[in-house]
Amino acid sequence: VPVMEAVRAAGKVRWIGVSSKLPEITRFIEWGVFDTFQIPYSALERAEERVVTAAARGGAGTIIRGGVARGAPEEGGLGHRDRWATWEKAGLDELRVPGETRTALLLRFTLSHPDLHTTIVGTLNPAHLTRNVQAAEAGPLPADVYTEARRRLEAVGEKPA
Repeated sequence: VPVMEAVRAAGKVRWIGVSSKLPEITRFIEWGVFDTFQIPYSALERAEERVVTAAARGGAGTIIRGGVARGAPEEGGLGHRDRWATWEKAGLDELRVPGETRTALLLRFTLSHPDLHTTIVGTLNPAHLTRNVQAAEAGPLPADVYTEARRRLEAVGEKPA
């Protein structure tokens, strides 16, 4: 950290960030030296949900990675099928609007976190990129849908650490 701070003081960088997860990230937030945190988070990986809030309340920017859980397997994504078992158990398909993909609902869930500042969404497929942009343009989930999704996920054991 002292080296990074020296580089910043020399004007070579403006911001210092870290990419981490539990349990280490809690200590990094407590240090109060990082401007941004890259944090894994999605409906199917909620362990760091409170960490996102802690980082933002500490004055740092939050960058979410993995917000679409690497895509739905049936949509050609790399997402782990066992993670999608959580989706099935929680009945999240019932919360999708007509024509909405699972990946779109996941992205909108991620965008609904009140302390998210930005998210990284990568793809190799131009059609997936188009759908991801459309999902982002649709914006966060309505508050009642976000609340219900969180309730259902918690009921099947997917909750913040």
